Amino acid sequence: MSTESISNPAIDPHGILDSARNLRRKIPGDVHEHIVEAIYRDAAQIASRSVTRPGHSARPTFDRSLDRILTSKLWGFPIMLLLFALMFWITIIGANAPSGWLANLLVDWLWPILREGSVNLGFPAWLTGVLIDGMYLSMAWVISVMLPPMAIFFPLFTMLEDFGYLPRVAFNLDRLFKSVGAHGKQSMSTMMGFGCNAAGVVATRIIDSPRERLIAIITNNFALCNGRWPTQILIASIFLGTMVPAHWAGLVSAGAVTSVALLGLLFTLMVSWVLSKSVLKGEVSAFSLELPPYRPPAILRTLYTSLIDRTLFVLWRAIVFAIPAGALIWLIANINVGDASLAHWLVYRLDPLGLALGLNGVILIAYLVAIPANEIVIPCILMLTVLVAGVHGVGPGAGVMFELDSIVATKAILEAGGWTLLTAVNLMLFSLLHNPCSTTIYTIYKETGSVKWTMISTMLPVVMGIAVTATVAFVWRLLA
Repeated sequence: MSTESISNPAIDPHGILDSARNLRRKIPGDVHEHIVEAIYRDAAQIASRSVTRPGHSARPTFDRSLDRILTSKLWGFPIMLLLFALMFWITIIGANAPSGWLANLLVDWLWPILREGSVNLGFPAWLTGVLIDGMYLSMAWVISVMLPPMAIFFPLFTMLEDFGYLPRVAFNLDRLFKSVGAHGKQSMSTMMGFGCNAAGVVATRIIDSPRERLIAIITNNFALCNGRWPTQILIASIFLGTMVPAHWAGLVSAGAVTSVALLGLLFTLMVSWVLSKSVLKGEVSAFSLELPPYRPPAILRTLYTSLIDRTLFVLWRAIVFAIPAGALIWLIANINVGDASLAHWLVYRLDPLGLALGLNGVILIAYLVAIPANEIVIPCILMLTVLVAGVHGVGPGAGVMFELDSIVATKAILEAGGWTLLTAVNLMLFSLLHNPCSTTIYTIYKETGSVKWTMISTMLPVVMGIAVTATVAFVWRLLA
């Protein structure tokens, strides 16, 4: 370090040297020798632990021994995949019971009470529908489906971050992301996107290069967020898991969902490469990645960071956007145009496009009105299918979103709406490749400050989703 870098006009270097000489004169010679020997002994110990030179290897430490495994070319990637797969499995399995409890509380118990209370207070039927069946029910579904997975995933992710493992992930993936013109740290924001894409977009702040950060923001939507996991798991279980013997059903369903998630990573790399070679062309920046020492996570700080700064922050934004969406869903199901509801009319108009994509009009409308939150896609699809297909005795009524506990009953409703295996496969693909939710779109705008890049981030996945599903539908029918 140069003397200029530590110079201070308030400090007299000559005075410091004089003080040091005076102090040395006061120390007896033998004591001084002991001090010097201790310094050299400590320096030798540090060198033996840290310095590798010909004929001498640095003494192994816990951090170095662990790094040889976690960052090795042989074991680094398998351990990383297994660790994140375990984290996703814990999130999905662990969220089932809390999601059920919240749904029972907010939907099965509180919703009828609020509905009955609004009737007793003399609310008009339309006002009860908009406020309780629409706005409240949409908020209830978002909370019950979105809160438990985030409350599990984000603490687990933060624990890996505090432990010091995430910098090792960036180290392992640095070469892969650099090969497509992206930044090595994009791997960390991508992993965060599996919990929530809005949080993943915010996590791109760790990337210093504006060009590479923009690539990470645009491609973060290809990480399958927790709002899309329920759709993937349900559709895979209904249409793919039932194609095999019962003891293989879980494995086939899990394999299908994992394949979609890996496909999302492939699209992330492909689109990053295309962007880095075209509109966001530039040199890949070099960065020094410091591997911090491993340390036990601070539990209280982890819980605060993950639950307050991430979970509740993202959930609040989702609720703000989901409430008006619930009102819109109820209105299109209850406002008539001629002798049919607006929902019937929209489905009829969008069916040709939906069928060309291997989907249907109901799915397209569900994704349009569910832009505020992916969590309400399945309840919206079931409600619209029952309404348009004329299925009687199922669901609370027009415009009221619902889910069923029985996979068999859910499959029967979807098949009544004309669903086939092609519909299920393309829905899983379209669930991966469609526009970000409103919360993520708003976050992209806040992070970029650009309408242009927000629109590109929003429309690029939609265009890709249309192209992919149309291609799959064409090949499927050609081979049928």
